[in-house]
Amino acid sequence: MNIIAEQLQHTGYIVLDNPLPASLMTALRERCQESQAGFEAAHIGRGTDKKQINSIRGDVIRWLDEGNDTDQAYLAWMENLRLKLNEALYLGLFDYECHYAIYGAGTGYAKHSDVLNGKKNRVLTTVLYLNENWQSSDGGELVLFEPDGTEVLATVAPKFGTMIIFLSESFPHEVLISHSTRRSLTGWFRVSGS
Repeated sequence: MNIIAEQLQHTGYIVLDNPLPASLMTALRERCQESQAGFEAAHIGRGTDKKQINSIRGDVIRWLDEGNDTDQAYLAWMENLRLKLNEALYLGLFDYECHYAIYGAGTGYAKHSDVLNGKKNRVLTTVLYLNENWQSSDGGELVLFEPDGTEVLATVAPKFGTMIIFLSESFPHEVLISHSTRRSLTGWFRVSGS
């Protein structure tokens, strides 16, 4: 956890290989694959500005269920991370929201920011990948840009067990077109009142 805090303070993002226990990773993968029930087309914006535009964002999502043991175990791991990051960086992280995301072949998510309507609400973005045997030809990489959106800082393949954490307000990013079904858990640590 200290390495995460140090890297976030230094660069604003970190890519981790297999930070979660293997048993939890397997359970999360199975949970995301078990059924498409409850998944809905993702939107951009919120409130009256909320729209579904497949040419911009093509995934389907399902929010985590605190009544499910697997989802609860992941949320507990993230709660521990929240406490440690607050202790180390004084971020004032108040809560965490998270959903499963599935991109079908031929879909992606155009360059965007995770900050909604210009408000300080999402402080840290987390993405955990659930794709076993992912090949470079499968596409679906997350591209993280410099704050001004011009230069690429990192390109992250959505391989099983990889997690990226970054400052939501600082880094525009996109999901390149996927050529296979791409599964992940995407979440945000938020501040109070958001």
